[in-house]
Amino acid sequence: MLTTLRNAFKIKEIRTKILFTLVMLVVIRLGSQLPVPGVDRTYFSTWFAQQTGDAFSFFDAITGGSFLNMSILALNISPYITSSIIMQLLTIAIPKLEEMQRDGEDGRKKIASITRYVTVVLAVVQASAMSIGFGRQGLLVTFNALNVITCIAALTAGSAFMMWVGERITEKGIGNGISIVLVINIVSRLPQDLANLFDQFVFGKAPATAVLAACIIVLIIILMVVLVIVLNAGVRKIPVQYAKKVQGRKMVGGQTSNIPLKVNTSGVIPVIFASSIMQTPIIICSFLGYQGTGFWGEVLKYLNQNYWCNRSQPIYTIGMLVYILLVIFFAYFYTSITFNPLMVADNMKKQGGFIPGIRPGKPTSDYLTRVLNYLIFIGAVGLVIIAILPFIFSGLFGAHVSFGGTSLIIIVSVILETMKQVESQMLVRNYKGFLND
Repeated sequence: MLTTLRNAFKIKEIRTKILFTLVMLVVIRLGSQLPVPGVDRTYFSTWFAQQTGDAFSFFDAITGGSFLNMSILALNISPYITSSIIMQLLTIAIPKLEEMQRDGEDGRKKIASITRYVTVVLAVVQASAMSIGFGRQGLLVTFNALNVITCIAALTAGSAFMMWVGERITEKGIGNGISIVLVINIVSRLPQDLANLFDQFVFGKAPATAVLAACIIVLIIILMVVLVIVLNAGVRKIPVQYAKKVQGRKMVGGQTSNIPLKVNTSGVIPVIFASSIMQTPIIICSFLGYQGTGFWGEVLKYLNQNYWCNRSQPIYTIGMLVYILLVIFFAYFYTSITFNPLMVADNMKKQGGFIPGIRPGKPTSDYLTRVLNYLIFIGAVGLVIIAILPFIFSGLFGAHVSFGGTSLIIIVSVILETMKQVESQMLVRNYKGFLND
């Protein structure tokens, strides 16, 4: 990786893109410190420290601390991510959007434009919920219409700005801009989280205990990173043979290709969906000022990740079992709407392709479905292991951190994809040289 970066900086075009990306990231970190006008940041820090739910911790992690600081970038790119997921699902469900997607570059531009509008709408909704819900509880120094509108406008503008920065990085920088922004937000919290872990388990302990604890922490992090890399790199290549046919006076075809099916076909989406469903009731109750007492208070504890794997209250771990089932369900659900074996089989048949040993048409579709279901299960199990390990260590040992399996998957995936893009651009840049050699 270091060799790739060193070689990349030797090429002016790529060096300019990398420097542009770094400048944009510095701007984001500076914006994360600018407070929303009329907000009592002391109140919000106190309120945040009293929360027992993990939903706000993860949200603060993906916003790079902007949420805790209640800066103008508090919403960050979360509305854009939600909007992109919604549009991706609607593209499958609405024929008009599906037609746009098939129209090539023009269609994708139209979908991107709609995504921007949906992002702004979601940002307004989220900003309104935060401004009114928290404002009534003391977030705003003076709770009145003017301050509420100012807060909504500032948070919405910050979210729109983050969307613009992400798109500029994609256009003029390196990698996918939104993914890069998300990673830098998460990474910005890692030093503090690691410092908290070492303060809790290493510093102040007996030398032998401290060394053992430090080795265990490092080993667990390394193992999780390796697991994420293996999960993302795992691919099942299905061979496809194209029959020869006559075009004019030439015999064409007869080529061998493959269909690459990733083991982790749905990426981090199942974990995000499952976490959102489990944490949404907790977030709504926090906005409404509900203290979580009585019957519904007990229900919220089952949904609260901080109660899972607690040795003194193991009954609440049932919530983690529900979470595991949701991850597996969404892994199958999301893959089913993004990959259509029947369509792949039909397209293969039209182009004269077939899988060796499998008849074209429905047998090919059934074969792809069987292989895909097998891969989805393996990928879902891998996602579950990565996602629940932080919950297990948190419940058993009290190792609370703002990042978890979800954050780790995002970081590793984006870094690997970005490095691939850098290597690809270097290859294109030096292709002529390869021919001359």
